[in-house]
Amino acid sequence: MGNDRTKSAEWRERATALVADCRVFSVERSDAISPFDATEHSFYRIRSPDWVQIVAITPYSQVVLVRQYRHGCQRMTLEIPGGLVDAGEDPAQAALRECLEETGYRGATAVSLGSVNPNPALFANRLHGFLTTDVVLESAVQNTGTEHTEVRLVPVRDLERLLRDGEIEHALVAATLWRYLRLHVPR
Repeated sequence: MGNDRTKSAEWRERATALVADCRVFSVERSDAISPFDATEHSFYRIRSPDWVQIVAITPYSQVVLVRQYRHGCQRMTLEIPGGLVDAGEDPAQAALRECLEETGYRGATAVSLGSVNPNPALFANRLHGFLTTDVVLESAVQNTGTEHTEVRLVPVRDLERLLRDGEIEHALVAATLWRYLRLHVPR
């Protein structure tokens, strides 16, 4: 059983300093005072705009996935469309925009699947998951710069297998897809 002090204790941030500006995120050092013994410690956190992902379903019960190169793992991955929320942009609209840009499929509305913190030890932002149904192919994929996506339509009934078999291994994509499967797909 935890003690009440650990449940409500908050660290007091004394100072922050930019360590690196990496275009789509920054790294900052945070000096904070421990509520337990008043000692000062340095932490590092990653600052980024919020992220979005969207599960896009066609009228034929297919999920619209994208294959794209990811430099961190240095290979192609299978994911759902997603990206950064632009300044002042509503996350639902950002998700619909990302879907259109990365896949050419347009969704009319985005229903929230909830949000998560990507990793509370390091990140300060949120990932917002959405669902859009009856998407229609409207345009070509808008590949630019370092982002090149290939669209892959997969029957919804195959999603769980792709997750279990590790064909979809991006942890945040898996979190959004498992939430979709549990909330919206009859078992």
